[in-house]
Amino acid sequence: MRRAIYRSHGGPDVIEIEELALPVPGPGQALVRVAAAGVNFFDTQARSGLYARPLPAVLGTEGAGTVEAVGPDVTEVAPGDRVVWILAPGSYASHVVVPIARIALLPDFIDFGAAAATFYQALTAHYLGCSTYPLKEGDVALVHSGAGGVGMLLTQIAKIRGATVISTVSSPSKVDAARDAGADHVIVYTGEDFAARASDLTGGRGVDVVYDAVGLETYEKSMEALRPRGMLVLYGEASGVVPPFDVRKLLAAGSIYVTRTGLDSYITNRAELLERADEVFAWMKDGGLRQTIGARYSLDETAKAHTALESRASIGKILLAP
Repeated sequence: MRRAIYRSHGGPDVIEIEELALPVPGPGQALVRVAAAGVNFFDTQARSGLYARPLPAVLGTEGAGTVEAVGPDVTEVAPGDRVVWILAPGSYASHVVVPIARIALLPDFIDFGAAAATFYQALTAHYLGCSTYPLKEGDVALVHSGAGGVGMLLTQIAKIRGATVISTVSSPSKVDAARDAGADHVIVYTGEDFAARASDLTGGRGVDVVYDAVGLETYEKSMEALRPRGMLVLYGEASGVVPPFDVRKLLAAGSIYVTRTGLDSYITNRAELLERADEVFAWMKDGGLRQTIGARYSLDETAKAHTALESRASIGKILLAP
């Protein structure tokens, strides 16, 4: 098998491709041949050292492919099954061992590329819009990174649940992508005060929730954009980590709520994973949930894929095709 690793923290140039013998799945595991792997900001942040790991470290956590072997007593999947998975380290590879708790059978109507492009980010968008702050008819949500993978899916879920969506994007070139995802209003936040605009769009009330994966550049204005007792949901830090701050700011902003979330806390067992997956697959079948594939790279082009994602100029999901 071949896989992408890094032996030191740094830029995309630290990524190497290594060859090694095929692993043997153990209890509760499946060996999968990878057809497509998703590229996420978390991967670039781990490589850079923002999330330090013991070195050398493998890259990738999600993908889609075909089961080649299963461990002892595994009955949930079998060799030949088409599957999609999340949170399986080492997914930038020709083969990967996946915990059964993180794997789902892939419906026939979804191809490997669409699955790898959608599953992780759709589950993220699902918990954000259905659990962390459960959107409902009449809510107004501000979605940062509205032309990104999660942002476009979250916008679609918000519209399915009856909310109004104000999207922000980093450049005018991304406005159309955010609108195509269903955003009611789009703000280029690098050139306009999005908190002031959100206030105008809500008649001075403020939005019910802000979903923010940008982090350092936006979190203060995100709090300012909220209505009293609104919620800021931080789920990433593409521009940098939010620093510690005086919690009395929450009172001054109208007794608002701030939370930092992660997908693993919302799929604590396979039953919860499959419950979310079933709803995501149903929306994909009905056409209510769709993802844009921004670019595809080979495993040998992993460094180029990271460079493209970190430029923040990409639209939609970046994939590796091992």
